[in-house]
Amino acid sequence: MHGDGPGDERRRVLVARLDDAGDVLLAGPAVRAVRTRAGELVFLAGPNGRAAAELLPGVDRVIEWRAPWIDHTPRPLGKAQVAGLVAKLADVDEAVILTSFHQSALPLALLLRLAGVARISAISNDYPGSLLDVRHVVDESVDVPEAERMLAVARAAGFELPAGDDGKLAVRRPLPDIDRKLGQLFGAGADAGKGAYVVVHPGTSAPARTWPAERHRQTVRELVEDGHRVVVTGTERDLTAYVAGDLAADLGGATTFAELAALIERAGVLVAGNTGPAHLAAAVGTPVVSLFAPVVPAARWAPYGVPVVLLGDQEAPCRASRARTCPVPGHPCLSHVTSEQVVKAVRELTQ
Repeated sequence: MHGDGPGDERRRVLVARLDDAGDVLLAGPAVRAVRTRAGELVFLAGPNGRAAAELLPGVDRVIEWRAPWIDHTPRPLGKAQVAGLVAKLADVDEAVILTSFHQSALPLALLLRLAGVARISAISNDYPGSLLDVRHVVDESVDVPEAERMLAVARAAGFELPAGDDGKLAVRRPLPDIDRKLGQLFGAGADAGKGAYVVVHPGTSAPARTWPAERHRQTVRELVEDGHRVVVTGTERDLTAYVAGDLAADLGGATTFAELAALIERAGVLVAGNTGPAHLAAAVGTPVVSLFAPVVPAARWAPYGVPVVLLGDQEAPCRASRARTCPVPGHPCLSHVTSEQVVKAVRELTQ
């Protein structure tokens, strides 16, 4: 039976964010707002965001679905995929759809209507007809931090953060115990408390956002020379092995997403591009040296709510292009960043 509106706490409410892990983590404040007035909160995530959705406080259940209008490598859409999703959503009473400024909420809103969802809220600058009950219109020429933009959708739908919630990113506790893993890296009895090492995460989901591997390797060398222990993380094992060399601990491919959160939480600083682990650092309160390519605005997607040193030419010709592969020869927005600048930034954030 469908709820009557935002005051009915027995409702099953769906929150949707269908792209990558970092985007899902940034949806955390909105999720916590919705959870205050939902009997059950279901999160609809894409395959790249599921692990992050499972880490969000307030999420009771995760449904995974690959949206062909959002996924970076979309597959053909057929009746079976649509029918499967509609069946999974049949017990949902209300939905809050969260999207980036360049995405449309309307395809998912249509599928939610087919599933019988009675109340749907989303940002839509396009006319939604009967697909939305709460149409939140924003001025997309104004760069608002993505976490705040999504929280505004939840508020428009009638959901507020609970008293005492600071609106920052967060992860579900407790995180996995990584003491044994750290002991293997640094030796039994070695200090592995907060700030005991620097995490370097060289990979990103898009080449346009990637700092050169040789710069990462040189940075590891200089960080070690500066007195830091360094841990290199990522899923690309060849890349992490090259960056770590024989000077850093290589954990490429060796952590779950939750273990990565625990590892970053212990770090003094994370060095990373605009990628999921940068937002994971924000969610566990670790400062970030952000190697940020301006293909999307840093004002929207820089690590939120933690100390950050932003490196990279934010006025480079690729600015706001949303390119996944750099459109400018030589990748100048990031290639001009030096290892010395990164080491200096780490020093600033750890002193």
